[in-house]
Amino acid sequence: METPRGFGFPPPGQHGPAAAEAGADAGEAAEPAPLADDAELDLEADEATARVEETLEALDAELVGLASVKRRVREIASLLQVDRARGQFGLSSSKPTLHMSFTGGPGTGKTTVAMRMAAILHALGYIRAPRVHVVTRDDLVGQFIGHTAPKTKEALARAAGGVLFIDEAYYLFRPENERDYGQEVIEILLTEMENERGDLVVMFAGYPDRMAAFFSANPGLSSRVPHHIVFEDYDHGELMQIAELMVAEENFRFDEGAREAFSDYLTRRMRQPRFSNARSVRNAIERCRLRQARRLVALRRPLGKQDLITITAEDVHGSSVFTEDAEDEGNAETAGDGGGSGAGEGAAG
Repeated sequence: METPRGFGFPPPGQHGPAAAEAGADAGEAAEPAPLADDAELDLEADEATARVEETLEALDAELVGLASVKRRVREIASLLQVDRARGQFGLSSSKPTLHMSFTGGPGTGKTTVAMRMAAILHALGYIRAPRVHVVTRDDLVGQFIGHTAPKTKEALARAAGGVLFIDEAYYLFRPENERDYGQEVIEILLTEMENERGDLVVMFAGYPDRMAAFFSANPGLSSRVPHHIVFEDYDHGELMQIAELMVAEENFRFDEGAREAFSDYLTRRMRQPRFSNARSVRNAIERCRLRQARRLVALRRPLGKQDLITITAEDVHGSSVFTEDAEDEGNAETAGDGGGSGAGEGAAG
């Protein structure tokens, strides 16, 4: 029996097409012969496995909660690691299909997970670069005949070798408008997703109910997306953890009164329109900083370090969420928290 060993980057050609193509272009030597039937591979000794584990640890550190999402990411990473190992033994099989669907509300970490997934795919040789190109309907659909195909192909070219992340993908499909060009985008995507080069992964993102309708209306697209990952909304406790992390990252701190006030703020804000999970938390903290700065300047005295890093209850209670008209959809506190389901999410969620 051969001594157990790891296996280095790049993986075998049929299991890592992006890496194999890059190696061929660089004039590298042919792939080694398959291992003997009684050989063993030590996955832990693989340098790519170490990079994948580092990425997974970073994901755990960046994102509060989302246990089911993290579990699915680990499952996909495990699938690809085993696929590489099979290739070392010359075990031929179809390349795993890696196109994905991320469904959930805004501010739930979809963009962050997409970036980490790209790093995993790159480490294992399934894409050429850990690059995520984020687009929406406006980046793909033209306004007149002949304009859509060039726009879509330009986006595909920018994403080539990496990940194309389509936020609010359901806006590509507008059956009520016979003259809409979104269907042309879908047809181009279908062709590209079937391409055997395997140098592009497409990720579709959006709200759960709309994404379900989108895939139901486009069965050809749905059949090419095997990985559906659901991002649940954060609960109150998780949002408080996210707030503490965001505050610490910016070298601030809540005093005890501010911590209680922010908890109360979240309870109220979560009941109001356009609440966007971690994105709303980040926006709220930014407004707390504005009110803290205004308070400190008004003191007209020398300031110490503790003054500069401390957010107080007064800084939180200045929010319009605490006023009598806070339920009004148009109030300033909620106006900036909407937007796409995935784009613009911070590292904490």
